[in-house]
Amino acid sequence: MAFSSNFFIISFLSFLLTHGILKLEASHHVHPNLQTLDESTTPASANQPYRTGFHFQPPKNWMNDPNGPVIYKGIYHLFYQYNPQSAVWGNIVWAHSTSTDLVNWIAHDIAIYPTQRSDVNGTWSGSTTILPGGKPAILYTGIDPMKRQVQNLAVPKNLSDPYLRVWMKTPKNPLMAPNSLNQINSSSFRDPTTAWLGPDGQWRVIIGSKIDRQGKAILFKSKDFVNWVQSPQPLHFANDNGMWECPDFFPVSTKSHYGLDTSALGSDLKHVLKVSLDDTKHEYYTIGTYDLAKDIYVPDQGSLNSDSGLRYDYGKFYASKTFFDTAQNRRILWGWINESSSEAADIKKGWSGVQAIPRKIWLDQSGKQLVQWPVQEIEKLRANQVTFPSKLLKGGSVLQVSGVTASQADVDISFGITEFEKAEVMDPKWTNPQELCSQKGASVKGNLGPFGLLVLSSKGLKEYTAVFFRIFKGNDKYVVLMCSDQSRSSLDNSNDLTTYGAFVDVDPVHQKLSLRSLIDHSMVESFGGGGKACITARVYPTLAIDDGAYLYAFNNGTGPVMMEKLDAWSMKKARIN
Repeated sequence: MAFSSNFFIISFLSFLLTHGILKLEASHHVHPNLQTLDESTTPASANQPYRTGFHFQPPKNWMNDPNGPVIYKGIYHLFYQYNPQSAVWGNIVWAHSTSTDLVNWIAHDIAIYPTQRSDVNGTWSGSTTILPGGKPAILYTGIDPMKRQVQNLAVPKNLSDPYLRVWMKTPKNPLMAPNSLNQINSSSFRDPTTAWLGPDGQWRVIIGSKIDRQGKAILFKSKDFVNWVQSPQPLHFANDNGMWECPDFFPVSTKSHYGLDTSALGSDLKHVLKVSLDDTKHEYYTIGTYDLAKDIYVPDQGSLNSDSGLRYDYGKFYASKTFFDTAQNRRILWGWINESSSEAADIKKGWSGVQAIPRKIWLDQSGKQLVQWPVQEIEKLRANQVTFPSKLLKGGSVLQVSGVTASQADVDISFGITEFEKAEVMDPKWTNPQELCSQKGASVKGNLGPFGLLVLSSKGLKEYTAVFFRIFKGNDKYVVLMCSDQSRSSLDNSNDLTTYGAFVDVDPVHQKLSLRSLIDHSMVESFGGGGKACITARVYPTLAIDDGAYLYAFNNGTGPVMMEKLDAWSMKKARIN
């Protein structure tokens, strides 16, 4: 049945596209001034201490959500929300870059921008689906003349072009729209996911929405990827969440770290539903089961359906999107990291927004959470390795890590603990890790902790960003807290100096506590417990810039900790756009 359905879909789409029955409009003949990434005439500031060296960002202007990441004919594609005119949000189009290694990127002409009534006021976020026969198709949100959010389709003009440089839109757009019958909220209906093919031969896609305070993932079905019918019930919903932006729905294997195609089904997998909360600008995900018979998603018992649930990243990280990398059989996660500086500062420097390093993502062996790790390809930028042997860090120790470029580095450190009897007792009221980290920052002495790294530090430590652990004694286990403390990251107090935190599900009695930080001028991406907890920060030091930046390992607790190993590398600059 599935084979014959697939054959029908391939034949149907090929017939429509090649015989002119479904006419398509090119994106590239209406706004020639939006053809490249060099549209605005305002140059970026010459003094750029906060531009990154190996994170993805355009040369200038505003960038936000990653859109439609995909691999096609061996080429990785990243589309993203982009303002070609300014360093603030507005005039949104789909910019486009490609890579062979997820590290170095080449910019192409803007892929999708307003050309139709269905997207005249903006081409917002969406996703790429690979149709049978290896044909990419993009579903994206457009803003129509009535400011309604509607869903549109674009496909490549030339399937033989591995760079997919020209995209065509169907005049049938919009394919999904709010109306008086479906009662969909026209101002909250956006960000279609990658579609998946069910065993009945029908495609399914979800779109984020809300009714009052109820967030929901509205489900649509289609036999041909053009004519979509709304399902009687959403795939999932949750009360008191507000708008669900940028939903993502995908399977993960319970048997291995390998990724799965979005349409994969079977007994050896679970499903993940991630949503971005417009109200709080946080994301959370749940792990659960996709009920095929009812076409609904059911989170596992204990999976929190709220802002206090599991997150990919407990710092700056939003509007994330995964895709299945068929070349390496892995699922890769992209996420937008916004600025912590003022809008005026962004305009002055001429840009805003960075993408996190792409991360491989898989299900932890516990089955209760996901694990993330920077893609292996980023390690090709490593140079000048510095290795420290095992060393006891007594209380109050600060150990300088020399020999690496501290403003652009990759650091991997692990700790061993023995004197657990010194652990501070965990107060049952300490349920919010971010609040706990804010109360117990790096300068607050504890018993077991804080210990970790001081990154982007100035000489004399007038400025530093501290990434560290604390260990508490709970009722029946030891609790590990991971913090990223930005409170002293900059002498410029006009920046957001928020401190972030997460509890890490590791057993420090039987496991080493590992911490890896990718440091890139104004970016600090940290991975605790082998990727069980991730925290990304944006910081803007005034002293710890370029050669004025230093790196330290530290222990500000009263009890000693063993630094089991420390490896650090200077990171070479990637070729980006």
